Amino acid sequence: MRQRKLKNEINVVPYIDVMLVLLVIFMVATPMMTTGSVDLPSSGTAPQKPDKYLKVQVERDGTLSVFDTNGKETKVKGLKSLKDTLLPLKGDNDKMPVLVAGDKETQYKNVIEVLDEVKKMRFERVALETSSK
Repeated sequence: MRQRKLKNEINVVPYIDVMLVLLVIFMVATPMMTTGSVDLPSSGTAPQKPDKYLKVQVERDGTLSVFDTNGKETKVKGLKSLKDTLLPLKGDNDKMPVLVAGDKETQYKNVIEVLDEVKKMRFERVALETSSK
């Protein structure tokens, strides 16, 4: 009897057949798939701004301005002097709201640093607003 010689090759024809069958299945099934829809929550009425609040404006270049409850603007040289400017305006009112308004073009880190500094001063109500000029 003659012995058969072993082949060291992989027969790829069955793999190609399986891949073609899978390709046909996906081509037929894909148009029948339904696309999912996302139900976004509807926005209700936003809370109104309080009558009196302090505002910290972060400009495009990172400079700061503080507006008191009457709208009078005070330029602030940096984060260190922000505390000296805001705390006297707070006075005895622990619930004085502060609005941090960041310019749309400013770096995000500038706004976050101001928010952190305001929260360190123990203001209870702090809000964020973006503005563009």
